[in-house]
Amino acid sequence: MRILFFAQLKDVVGHAQIELATGDVDSDGLWRKLIAVHPGLAPFRGCVRLAKDSEYVGREAGFTDTDEVALIPPVSGG
Repeated sequence: MRILFFAQLKDVVGHAQIELATGDVDSDGLWRKLIAVHPGLAPFRGCVRLAKDSEYVGREAGFTDTDEVALIPPVSGG
């Protein structure tokens, strides 16, 4: 699975993207795996949206190793 990070999440992880083998997981399982590899992501779990293959998804979404997942932090505008 390709995981894309944006804004401050990219700084926390130290990369704009990573490859992560997860098997079939739901969003909670994906977060557990991400936090196990990058513990600094834990504080962001409650405010970051997940997008699967360029579409926002909810907590009920399932993921596989062939997906591209983006972690989208809150955005503000002026």
